[in-house]
Amino acid sequence: MKIYTRSGDEGQTSMFGGRRVSKAHDRVRAYGTVDELNASLGMAAAAIEHYGLRQDVARFQSRLFDLGADLATPPDAPASKHVVRTRPEWVAAIEAQIDAMEADLEPLRTFILPAGCAGSAALHFSRTVCRRAERRVILAREAGEDISDEVLRFLNRLSDWLFVAARTANSHAGVADVAWRPEHDVSGGLPGSGEPEPREDDGADQLP
Repeated sequence: MKIYTRSGDEGQTSMFGGRRVSKAHDRVRAYGTVDELNASLGMAAAAIEHYGLRQDVARFQSRLFDLGADLATPPDAPASKHVVRTRPEWVAAIEAQIDAMEADLEPLRTFILPAGCAGSAALHFSRTVCRRAERRVILAREAGEDISDEVLRFLNRLSDWLFVAARTANSHAGVADVAWRPEHDVSGGLPGSGEPEPREDDGADQLP
């Protein structure tokens, strides 16, 4: 099987089931962004040092393939009966994982920056791609595409998981979360002023 078919050279692609649509179709944009999310998770996994967290990311990558197939197959497509649809228990499983991870983390007392160790920064980036995928699904639904509520719930909860996973990656690496310091916080310096003024809590703990 050749990787190229030339069938998309005119700007169209086939959904699962054979329907030809523009590559800029709302549904294609939605599952294309899910694909982008999956690729970003692959990069995150390469940066994560903790084995268990890497395994969790790998499982989500497989689950996103299922979700992408869901998005690529309208309910009225002949192939619909062969596709695994996004399920409520997937969301429940994510929530259980979030609760378990948060139990091992210090409570947040302020907003944090998408920063820290390499794995944490990569997971934060994936979180933003996940939010974009969620917005693409919303736009497709608003354009009339029949996409289940469970797809939206899954992406919404996955972005929450990615936030907590980013904090977990920092924790495993022995790196503190980086607290947001508003511009009016003169103790943290001003944009463009160079290095921030030293604070007693700089270093081991970024949270007050």
